Amino acid sequence: MTTGAQALLKTLADAGIEVCFSNPGTSEMHFVAALDHEPRMRAVLTLFEGVASGAADGYARMSGKPAATLLHLGCGLGNALANLHNARRARVPLLNIVGDHATTHMRYDAQLQSDIETVARNVSPGFVRTSRSSAELCRDAVDAIAAARGLPHQVATLILPADVSWSEGAQPCATPAAAAPAGIDGEAVRGIAKAITSGARTALLLGGGALREAGLLAAARVAARHGVLLLAETFPTRLERGAGLPRVERLAYLAELVQVQLAGVQHLVLVDAKSPVSFFAYPGRPSDLLPEGCIVHTLCGPAQDAVQGLAALVDALGAGESAPALQGAQRPPAPRGRLTAAKVCKAVGHLLPERAILIDEAITSGLMLGVLTAGAPRHDLLTLTGGAIGQALPNAIGAAIACPDRPVLALVGDGAAMYTIQSLWTMAREQLDITAIVFNNASYSVLNVELDRVGAAAARGKARAQLDLDQPRLDFARLAQGMGVHGVRAETADDLIKALRYALETPGPHLIEAMVPESLGKAKRRLLPWLLRSLPRLPRSLQRTLKARIAP
Repeated sequence: MTTGAQALLKTLADAGIEVCFSNPGTSEMHFVAALDHEPRMRAVLTLFEGVASGAADGYARMSGKPAATLLHLGCGLGNALANLHNARRARVPLLNIVGDHATTHMRYDAQLQSDIETVARNVSPGFVRTSRSSAELCRDAVDAIAAARGLPHQVATLILPADVSWSEGAQPCATPAAAAPAGIDGEAVRGIAKAITSGARTALLLGGGALREAGLLAAARVAARHGVLLLAETFPTRLERGAGLPRVERLAYLAELVQVQLAGVQHLVLVDAKSPVSFFAYPGRPSDLLPEGCIVHTLCGPAQDAVQGLAALVDALGAGESAPALQGAQRPPAPRGRLTAAKVCKAVGHLLPERAILIDEAITSGLMLGVLTAGAPRHDLLTLTGGAIGQALPNAIGAAIACPDRPVLALVGDGAAMYTIQSLWTMAREQLDITAIVFNNASYSVLNVELDRVGAAAARGKARAQLDLDQPRLDFARLAQGMGVHGVRAETADDLIKALRYALETPGPHLIEAMVPESLGKAKRRLLPWLLRSLPRLPRSLQRTLKARIAP
């Protein structure tokens, strides 16, 4: 007889789900045993649930389809929440399977008992279900897969009690094809075309599917024909970029700089993107970043096809024959001398391989990454969509498994790396071609910036110590070696170039620890709040010059 777990795995594999990122416990043992009965399912062990969820996110970003996670009870789900939050904000398809106590055991309120559904709704607001019997399990799984794959994509959570998993008599179920996206509103397209041709300053804000090649080319044709401004979300899920593709300017992280970017915009067109707001509230400053009087139009939302929407706009504007402006091929020279964060970014731009997958969680150390890789060979950029740090290393695992023929580079700050450092072990176990570069500046540097920006600049002593990672100084090269990853420390630009060349030419995972000072040291941090407060009083040309210097 077929157990619930065996039928579930066959249902998943029949639906095209080929990878399960797992961190199982006792309640999931029958699912684990059933893996031997389903050769189509690859099982990838992680040593922390946040690695499993972040890897499933990276896999979905690059494959366009869901992987499964396997997590242990409410506590395991809780450990996975930060990267499930990032996956939710990225709007990727992900099937989150959470084991639970046997239904007959729940009345005893055992030590690990918790309300899993309540925890799951934080990251799976659209689909959370506890399967109540083996007869219902595969139908529940089909509903979960359909929810994850439908537009807008989402994290779907299926809770699997142990006895539902071990009981016999379950039957696999077929998963229907994903529903077609919602249609594009022709009236909205005509209204946007009218706004663009009115002569008023207009910007397209691109997100989601609009940031792939077809969407970028369509948007760039509109820009070439009518002079609209092209902008991208601050933290895109996946952005195709590099030589031969249109260049699009990402909204800055700092709210004051976003206001510089949007200054004078009278019409903002959302293309699978949200209207911009500040990441946090700041004393005396607005959270809504739209210029006064700016009219917001929605070309398409996450339930629609962004490429289809942009194609309709191109047709409405007669821009089909317009030549889009494309980024030329250009690499920076190899850096030399004392190592800085900017020189690390320069080295990446100098050596970035064709078709690389570049994952950016470098935080303040990556301020120059965009400008120094803009003309590099074509590549994909994955970013910190939900702002919950600890995403880059797990994302790299999922991306490398989804695209085994493509090199993966993950750039990550030292503080963020420690959230999911267990990722290195999985990289070694799976022998993935990943190069991780850790910026070791011994500081939560971005929080030092925020400490000043929120008006707490007088903080010192114990307060400043909460943002200091220097006592003791972390040794990432040795941490990597201890988990089976080739790890080296680079203290000069020449060291870094040598280490990066070796990593890109040698199969398997590598970690390069870049010893760098903070990009925004004490003097710059003291100056930054004053500059940001002064921006509204400066001429617009000077505002843009300062923006380019602070966040190019």
